[in-house]
Amino acid sequence: MPDRSVRHRSRTALAALAAVTLLGTAVLTGCDSGPDGTTKGAKADAGRKPAAAPLWDRSPESVAAVGDSITRGFDACSVLADCPEASWATGTDSSVRSLAVRLLGASGAADRSWNHAETGARIAQLPEQMALAAQENPGLVTVMIGANDACRDSVRTMTPVADFRASFEASLRRLRSAAPKTQVYVSSVPDLKRLWSTGRVNQLGKQIWKLGICKSMLGDADNMGASAVARRTAVQDRVVAYNEVLREVCAKDRRCRYDGGAVFDYRFTGKQLSQWDWFHPGRNGQARLAEIAYRNVTAARPPG
Repeated sequence: MPDRSVRHRSRTALAALAAVTLLGTAVLTGCDSGPDGTTKGAKADAGRKPAAAPLWDRSPESVAAVGDSITRGFDACSVLADCPEASWATGTDSSVRSLAVRLLGASGAADRSWNHAETGARIAQLPEQMALAAQENPGLVTVMIGANDACRDSVRTMTPVADFRASFEASLRRLRSAAPKTQVYVSSVPDLKRLWSTGRVNQLGKQIWKLGICKSMLGDADNMGASAVARRTAVQDRVVAYNEVLREVCAKDRRCRYDGGAVFDYRFTGKQLSQWDWFHPGRNGQARLAEIAYRNVTAARPPG
């Protein structure tokens, strides 16, 4: 017959094991009840703050633009002249319906948009432009730069990719130091080789090209020899590299949105090119740029 003390110790051990099991279950599920009948886990969930709103504001209240001749509307209205009223970013031309007009309305664009772009500007000038834009404390800054860094007198004088990166990073630092909450929309550099291919069918345009527009790509436009093809390919490769820099640097800034290559991929036709030089966007091309920008700025998510 088993000893009573043994049976007593067995029952005690089983009870202790059961208590430990119940305690472990309560800890794992977080379901220990409070005095009001609710669980502590439920209280913690109820006390949490709602998720922070997304940093990207899809309806900024003001727009500043920086960049080069495209943003100045060069050759959109007359030969070899700026036409900022036709700018895709901040223009007031009703046929273009710029990004600023689409976001702010015509009167809002007139009062709350600024164009600091300069014809002929390269990336090295962007930090200064960005500092000027920051003084306006805009809701959004648009950036379109890089074409002139590839459009040089020769391939050898194109802006090195490392220098392009350093200048773009410096530009964002200048903005952030003065306007930390301003959003940045970055356009890709257009496909210069496609513009050459499209524009070279126009004889008047090619005569304008001979005045010195983008020699690295447009020079000797009808030459299809090996050296000319290699030159144009080198320019094209540099533009692709610039766009990769814009994408990478922008991705590190929580308030920066790159267009995903939308402008580079856009297939401009003769209808969209300036009737003066068959290279820069005309009013129709500026309107297409405005459409692309508005679509990307107001999208719930950045382009893939």
